Amino acid sequence: MIFQVAIDTPLRQVFDYLPPSTRAQERPPLGVRVLVPFGRQRLIGILVGIAAESAVPAAKLKSALEFLDESPVYDPVTFDLLRWAAEYYHHPVGEVYAAALPVSLRAGQPATLSIEHWSVTEEGRQELARPSIRRAPQQRALLSWLAERSSATAAEVSEAFKPAQLKTVAARGWIVSRVADTGRDLDAMVVQPGALALTGAQARAVETILTTLSSFSVHLLYGVTGSGKTEVYLQIIAAALAQGGQALVLVPEIALTPQLVDRFRRRFSAGVAVVHSGLTDSERRDAWRAAHSGRARIVIGTRSAVFTSMPELKLIVVDEEHDASYKQHEGFRYSARDLGVMRARGAGVPVILGSATPSLETLENAASGRYAKHILPQRPGAAQPPRMSLVDLRRHAAEQGLSTPAMQAIDQHLKAGGQVIVFLNRRGYAPSLFCNSCGWVAPCAHCDARMTLHRRALKLRCHHCGAMAPVPTICASCGQALLPVGQGTERVEETLTRLFPDAPLARLDRDTASARGAIHTVLERVHSGDARILVGTQMLTKGHHFPEVTLVVILDADQGLFASDFRATERLAQTITQVAGRAGRESRPGEVMIQTQFPEHPLLQRLIAEGYESFAASALEERREAAWPPFSRLALLRAEAKDSAGLDSYLRAAAALGHVLNESAAKAPAAKEGAVKILGPAAALIARRADHFRAHLLIESAHRSSLQRFLARWLPQVEALAGPKGLRWSIDVDPLEVD
Repeated sequence: MIFQVAIDTPLRQVFDYLPPSTRAQERPPLGVRVLVPFGRQRLIGILVGIAAESAVPAAKLKSALEFLDESPVYDPVTFDLLRWAAEYYHHPVGEVYAAALPVSLRAGQPATLSIEHWSVTEEGRQELARPSIRRAPQQRALLSWLAERSSATAAEVSEAFKPAQLKTVAARGWIVSRVADTGRDLDAMVVQPGALALTGAQARAVETILTTLSSFSVHLLYGVTGSGKTEVYLQIIAAALAQGGQALVLVPEIALTPQLVDRFRRRFSAGVAVVHSGLTDSERRDAWRAAHSGRARIVIGTRSAVFTSMPELKLIVVDEEHDASYKQHEGFRYSARDLGVMRARGAGVPVILGSATPSLETLENAASGRYAKHILPQRPGAAQPPRMSLVDLRRHAAEQGLSTPAMQAIDQHLKAGGQVIVFLNRRGYAPSLFCNSCGWVAPCAHCDARMTLHRRALKLRCHHCGAMAPVPTICASCGQALLPVGQGTERVEETLTRLFPDAPLARLDRDTASARGAIHTVLERVHSGDARILVGTQMLTKGHHFPEVTLVVILDADQGLFASDFRATERLAQTITQVAGRAGRESRPGEVMIQTQFPEHPLLQRLIAEGYESFAASALEERREAAWPPFSRLALLRAEAKDSAGLDSYLRAAAALGHVLNESAAKAPAAKEGAVKILGPAAALIARRADHFRAHLLIESAHRSSLQRFLARWLPQVEALAGPKGLRWSIDVDPLEVD
C-alpha cells in the first residue's frame, strides 16, 4: 500500500509514504492524521488516499511514523468537500485540510477527549455493607463518597483523595475505572418554550422548508430588515434536532454571535457550540470536539465554521448571505456561503440563505429556479418600515460631517426617548493630515496611500499595511501647522459628545472592538439603554436588533457611487438598506436620513422610492448586458514583488502562456463553450502596499467549466515561471473585489 498524505505546505500535491513498519498490514480509514518525516522535520498530515503504486521510486519512499487517530477527524461529507474545494479554488490540498482543524489538532492533540471514570464494584458495595472498622478510614471514606455519586471522573476523585488511597482501594477490587470518549448526549438538548407566533409569510416559509428536511434544496429567505428571519431559523432547526440531527448556523461577523447565541441558548437548553476567530485555541478545540462527537447539536460560527465536523448534519443556515465577510481574502480564498451550499448538497440536506439584501448571484439563482424563494415582506406586530429621506449636503451646512437637519433630528429623537445610530464607514479621527500652506499630506512610507490620524492614540496609522508613525506637529515640507481633514468615527464621536453632552455615547468599530469582550460591552450598553447614541462602521449593519433605535443617520452615502469595482453599487445599496433597517424595529416609528452630495443619483433615488428589490432588478440587467457575474465567471491572479518591472514582466509572461493555451483550446471539442479572456496585467488600486508593488491578471469566461479547465492547465505553468526575487502570487476564484 502507498499512503497519499496531504501536508500543510504551499506545495500543490499530496505526498506518498509507505505504511509505518509497526502497522504495515493495516488499512486505516481516510481522514485520519498521520505523522510523517518531511525533509528534516516531522510533520502531521492527513491520509487522503491509498494507492497500489507510486510514481516515486520505491527506494526513495519513506515510511510514515504513526497514525494519530483510529477514526477520521472529518465527517465523510466534509472530507469530500475539502478535496473538492482544493480543486475548485486551486489551492494546495494540504493547506485546505489543515484549515478545517483547530490549531491544537494540527499540532497532534487528541481529536476525542477520553475521560477516566471511577465507580464502585459489587465487592465494594458488599464491603460498605459490613460493619465499619477503625483501620483505613480514608479508604472507606473514598468508597462511601464514590458510592453516593454512582461514578466520578478521575479529576474529581484526585481533588478529594490522595493517589495512594485510590490505588489501594482499586487494588482491593472495590472500585473500577473505565475510559470513555466524551460522546453524544442526545438527552441534553431540550427545546424551551418561547416560540413566537408566526406571520402568514413566516408560517408558509417554515411549512415549505420543513417538507425538504430529508433532501438537498436551497432556500432564499428574503425578508425585509426586522421581518423575523431568525424565528424562522429557530423553528426549522427545532424540527431538525427532533429528528436527531445537528444544525450549522453561519454568521458573517463575531459582533453578531453574542446576540444570536444568547437567543439560541434561551430556546435550546444545551448543546450550542460557538466557533469564531475571537476564541482561544482551547475554546475552538473544545467546540470542535463537541461538534465532532455529536454533543453539540447546534454550531454557530463565522466563516471557518463551515468546515466543522458534524456527523449528523441535517440543516445549514447562512445568515446575511450577501455579506462579503463570508469570502476569505488571504491564503485559502474560499466563499463560506458557496461551500455551505456544496456541503448541503453532499449531505443531502437543505440550506437556508437569509438576507434582507440578497446578493445578485443569489437573486439570479432564485429567478432561474435553482433556489426556492420565500419572501417575508413586512415586520411582525406594530413595527413598520422606517421613513427614509435624502439630505443634500450642497444645500445644508455641516459641522464635522453632521448636517443641520441631521443634528436637529438627533435632538428631537433623543428628547422623545429614542436611541440614535450615526453610521460612517471610516474609522479613525481623520483620513488625512493636511498642510494648508503647501498641500503636503501625510503619506504612508510603505504604501501608495495616506496615513489616517488616530487622535486618541496619538498615532498616524496606515489602514492598508498597518504601519504607524508619531503625529507631526508641523509640516515636514514647509514647517507650517497641520490640519486634520475629513471625518472618521473617532471625530464624529468627539463632535456628538460636544453637541449632545447629556446623551451617553458608544462607538463600535475595529478600534474599539479589538479587545476581548469589547463588542459585548458596547452592545450591552445599547441594549440596556445606557448609551443613547451609537456611532460606528459597517459592524453596525450586520443584523443587530436595537428595539429603542428610532433614528439612523448615514453620514456619507457617496463612497460607493463612483468606485471602479463593478460590485461597488451593490455593496452600497446593501449597506444603506441594512443600516437603515436598524431603525423602528418595535412599536416606535423609525426615520433614516441619508446625507449625500448627489441626491439626484439614480441608485439613491431608486432605493428611496422603490427599495432594494427594484435596485437589484436594475443592477442585474446591467450585469447581464455587460456580461459580468452572475452572467460570467471570473478568476484573479494577484501578484506582488518589490521589483515593479520584474512583476510586470512576470505577469506578461503568465498572460502569454494563457494565450497559447487559449489557441490550443479553440481547436478542442469543448471550444463551443468559448475561450477565456485574459485581461491585464493591471496595477492594483493601491499599486504599492507594504513596500511591494501589486498587479493582477483578470481571467473571464462565460462558463464555469471552461474557466476551471483553463486554470487547471495554466496554473502549473504559472507556478513554474521564473519571477522577480520575493515574488508572491495567488489565485482568487470568484473574487468579490477586482483590484
